[in-house]
Amino acid sequence: MKNSEVITKDSLSMKHYLSWKVISAIIKTGIIKSNVMGMLAGLCLALYANDLSFFEQIPMIILALVGTSLVVGGSGAINNFYDRDIDMVMTRTMDRPTVDGSINPKFALWLGILLVASGIGFLWIVSQMAALMGFLGFFLYVFPYTMLTKRTTIYNTEVGSLSGAIPPIIGWAAVSSDIFHPIAIGLFVLMFLWQPPHFYAIAIRRLEEYRAAGVPMLPVVKGIHRTKVQTIAYLVVLLMSSFLFWPFSKIIVFTMFGLTLIWLLVGLVGFNKMKDTKWATVMFVVSLNHLTILFVLMIVISFIK
Repeated sequence: MKNSEVITKDSLSMKHYLSWKVISAIIKTGIIKSNVMGMLAGLCLALYANDLSFFEQIPMIILALVGTSLVVGGSGAINNFYDRDIDMVMTRTMDRPTVDGSINPKFALWLGILLVASGIGFLWIVSQMAALMGFLGFFLYVFPYTMLTKRTTIYNTEVGSLSGAIPPIIGWAAVSSDIFHPIAIGLFVLMFLWQPPHFYAIAIRRLEEYRAAGVPMLPVVKGIHRTKVQTIAYLVVLLMSSFLFWPFSKIIVFTMFGLTLIWLLVGLVGFNKMKDTKWATVMFVVSLNHLTILFVLMIVISFIK
């Protein structure tokens, strides 16, 4: 009887290994999609700036998409392996396969290592600079953020924002090795400044979960009022950074300025009028629309060219 039970459990584990639902939860497909969109926006702007045809670069673009997806997915899998102790405390993460017993957690670790290595290999075929940027994004996310600062400092969001700002630069580097080009700098600044207001909103909504898990998010340590003030400060800087794109595209400048101004005004108007969780939810939704519209615009502009 015991032997048959063991066999059944092993069989179930194999089914979980082969289940796309489980795999997608390990590699965080939602995060892959958002990062790949950023990568594609950076790639399209680089094509535009270098007067290259999108359709003539399809093979390279496919390799860049696959490589970026693998690196991001692999990094997410390693993060799931490392964070399983705090994930089991938080409602939004306690059903992850690395927590609920669906798989052996080491499976996520080795899957992550394999995916990251494969992804960097694909990016290397595209360009050595793209591969370097892919590795940098992985390194910043797993080591300085996940392992060093996420559990130790309120500045974990800013450290995590460094890795989150890399995907558009991977896309840029797939076309051009000049990662200090003004457009590339504008993309990095946009992504770096966008993330704290976005993740502060999540932290306010999930305040008690982060507190229970012992993760020192800003609202947990400094309070919600300080977090809201800091959100507004970041949005003011993000608003001003719109003009980094001025030499390239006035359309992008005015669109980014307008979207950020709306985000800022929503935050100011609702600062005291809305309940904190309602304010955070609205700010979260606005942040998603802000970035999605901008990335789609950047991609469309390159097609029009």
